[in-house]
Amino acid sequence: MPNNNYDISNSVRDTIYRATIALDGQEWHDWLALCSEDYYYIITSFSPEINKDMIYMEGDLKEMTSIIDLLPKHNTDHSPLRRHTSVYTVDVAEDGKSASAVSSFVVYQNMLDGNNSHIDSGESRLFLVGKYIDDFVIENDQVKFLKREVKLDNRRLDKGSHWPI
Repeated sequence: MPNNNYDISNSVRDTIYRATIALDGQEWHDWLALCSEDYYYIITSFSPEINKDMIYMEGDLKEMTSIIDLLPKHNTDHSPLRRHTSVYTVDVAEDGKSASAVSSFVVYQNMLDGNNSHIDSGESRLFLVGKYIDDFVIENDQVKFLKREVKLDNRRLDKGSHWPI
């Protein structure tokens, strides 16, 4: 139960790491339970060729819920993705009602099959690198995601990239 900025900062870090665990376990609804009703999610990557951000996925809470509900119907590589997240900064507003955070992440893919299953299966590959730019709302002593921008360093996404990162 946060009651000062130090406690709120720790609650924000805890929320980011709980989101990482939920996403790693493909517990999509547990991840969305950490989000506010006004949640907005976007995946971007800067393209030097067009000198602007490209958008790979975006949606509000309702749209993300719909995407997640359709994930079992996708023909996808079921190789699990594992995230390593490091929270760099947490800034809490003076009134203690909102916060923002910057984290880095690395996503590894643990290959189940691959193009040559007899060679690739069991191998871990670097899948994505980037940063999470998060905004939070703090209400009734609960920290909830208000916005997450996933800023990728990668510009080419492989199969399985229709999952939230």
